[in-house]
Amino acid sequence: MKRRGIFTSELKENVVRAFDLPPDLAYGSVLLSVTGQNELLIENYRGILEYKDEHIRIQAKDCRILVVGKRLEIEYYTNEEMKIKGLIEQIIYEN
Repeated sequence: MKRRGIFTSELKENVVRAFDLPPDLAYGSVLLSVTGQNELLIENYRGILEYKDEHIRIQAKDCRILVVGKRLEIEYYTNEEMKIKGLIEQIIYEN
């Protein structure tokens, strides 16, 4: 069983390199795009764990993301992305 997992992982890496695919697309990694201090776009997230005016905690594939600030609000969200607006003071990755 272990051998098959390693083979699958190596195969996936080779395919990603061969087709020059973006890692966030190929591996489902979370992607953050920050515009100034007032806007954050999060792609490839799994869910919203906590939503308050001072912080928003989001579950990604491999970690949790804590956004800390003031007057934070989720402007919109879909299954693939969300936009957070407000005064963003910190972005913290949690295990």
